[in-house]
Amino acid sequence: MATPKTISDVTLRLAHPRDATTIAHMSKRLIEVGLPWSWTPERVAMHIRHRESVVLTARVGGELAGFAIMQFSDTTAHLDLLAVDPTYERLGIGRCLVEWLEETAVTAGTFVIALEVRAANVGARWFYSRLGYRKVRLITGYYCRVENAVQMVRDLRVIRARMLPNNSFERQ
Repeated sequence: MATPKTISDVTLRLAHPRDATTIAHMSKRLIEVGLPWSWTPERVAMHIRHRESVVLTARVGGELAGFAIMQFSDTTAHLDLLAVDPTYERLGIGRCLVEWLEETAVTAGTFVIALEVRAANVGARWFYSRLGYRKVRLITGYYCRVENAVQMVRDLRVIRARMLPNNSFERQ
């Protein structure tokens, strides 16, 4: 594995169907630990092809360093998965993946993003909180009826207001 020195060594790009197996195995290894494998190569490939999903990859050289999968609807988006290989943690890759998806959501007119994270995963909850996500509720047994989740949401209308030209604000 090539270890990047800075975030500038990382390239973000949309996933290709050939990435599905690698992404699925990364999900199994880093996200779905202790749970039945649900993000199989077939499921990931379906999201890569689906017009209302975005599967984004972060690469160092040709190697997959991280990925994110987000589904879009008319008014909301849902961050299904986000993972960064431990070799590449603490470089800002996760933040870059989320920010890219948030900017895409705002451009598409979608201003609310929701996600679930394991209640016991304090590091992930802290990460999303630092990005502006707020706890909405605890969902008992969300993961295979054995593990709880914390649902978190971020309203991106503030980002939209900052993006307008000439420091003008758009009425929502």
